[in-house]
Amino acid sequence: MAGVILWMVCPKGNATALLSLIPRGGKKPKKRSFRGVSAISGAVANPVRSSEQRVYDVVLKQAALVKEQRGKKALDLEKTSEKTDGFTDWDLLNEAYDRCGEVCAEYAKTFYLGTLLMTPERRRAVWAIYVWCRRTDELVDGPNASHITPRALDRWEKRLDNLFEGRPYDMLDAALSDTISKYPVDIQPFKDMIEGMRLDLKKSRYMNFDELYLYCYYVAGTVGLMSVPVMGIAPESKASVESVYNAALALGIANQLTNILRDVGEDARRGRVYLPQEELARFGLSDDDVFRGQVTDRWRNFMKDQIKRARMFFDEAEKGVSELNSASRWPVWASLLLYRQILDAIEENDYNNFNKRAYVGKVKKFASLPVAYGRALVGTSKFI
Repeated sequence: MAGVILWMVCPKGNATALLSLIPRGGKKPKKRSFRGVSAISGAVANPVRSSEQRVYDVVLKQAALVKEQRGKKALDLEKTSEKTDGFTDWDLLNEAYDRCGEVCAEYAKTFYLGTLLMTPERRRAVWAIYVWCRRTDELVDGPNASHITPRALDRWEKRLDNLFEGRPYDMLDAALSDTISKYPVDIQPFKDMIEGMRLDLKKSRYMNFDELYLYCYYVAGTVGLMSVPVMGIAPESKASVESVYNAALALGIANQLTNILRDVGEDARRGRVYLPQEELARFGLSDDDVFRGQVTDRWRNFMKDQIKRARMFFDEAEKGVSELNSASRWPVWASLLLYRQILDAIEENDYNNFNKRAYVGKVKKFASLPVAYGRALVGTSKFI
């Protein structure tokens, strides 16, 4: 998953095992009711509609939750004296959040630095979401991926259901359970991410971009829908909630497309081709050319077309970053700018993504941080 949350770096491609913390004893949590959308996503219910249309149904539902909360009296999220249903050991809960922060600092350093500008509650909530996404991704991309079965993902989804009902399995789950009790975070994007992991177990080809778009939504676009409620929309923003969610979705799609273009050679060595088959054929290419790994004029032209599309999604994402709460903009701008530069690196490598890994060097990374910070200071709607 590397790459980010909307608004964060989505874990695909950085797979390294995380040790789940052993559950501690204590009071059995009280079950909470949680109002969310159906476990069967509107994004996949109607096969006749395009993937983009189906995903937009989910966007509308997530936006509705945020609108509902904005219409109510604002919660005082800075108060920690009021205990959360289902988890009352605050020393243990603080330890869980601290562990989430350590994981984020280790595997998403630049993003972690940006989160330090957020309010403590938002920062901890973002860490909790990041860690859940990373653990989910590592089920199919981590060192034990070869042993993962569909039943294992079913068990992970059951844990998710319990978590949203206030029955966390371990400390890291407890951090996320506490987070969803404070913010209008819905379960559907989390379930959809697990569905993306199921696709990785059974599907290694995508016929067209419509199929690939849905996959990118599952494994990365979902992260934006999870995190916008936590990062918050600026009170002075005049943008619609739906447009901010669309921008969050676009960044997730852009990041995942960038992951795919960066990792063509690595994926091919695992027998996977995430590039749209119909588009390969349009440029006179096939899986054999991908496995052969030779940079030709046809390949360069194909890659130029793929990079152009990824940049279009980044452009769409930029329209929403400035609408976020001011304290949340910097980490998002930083991740966006850094990920865009991976596309530049592919071009600098003469489109050789078979055996040359495109990466952004430390100097460029650090140079991007003040640029990201400067953009974060700009008020809402300045980039639309």
